[in-house]
Amino acid sequence: MSSEGFLKEIQDIGEKFLLKLQKLPKAEPVEIASFSVVLLFIVTVLVLTIIACSCCCYSCCGCGGHPDPRHRKSQVRPAAH
Repeated sequence: MSSEGFLKEIQDIGEKFLLKLQKLPKAEPVEIASFSVVLLFIVTVLVLTIIACSCCCYSCCGCGGHPDPRHRKSQVRPAAH
């Protein structure tokens, strides 16, 4: 998919979302509840992704952006029998 096609798809999704928001005050309670659940799910996924990325970046790079030698992964070797 080209970048123009991707941008057009994102624009179409945005327009549908705005249209849905404009119709929301006149919608039935079930439709409002389902829209709220979907919106809450999307926000939760985004927040958890940001938290996971920030924790991963922090553990790998530390605050200064350089790897922390104290948090190196140790290699486990099988025990000799």
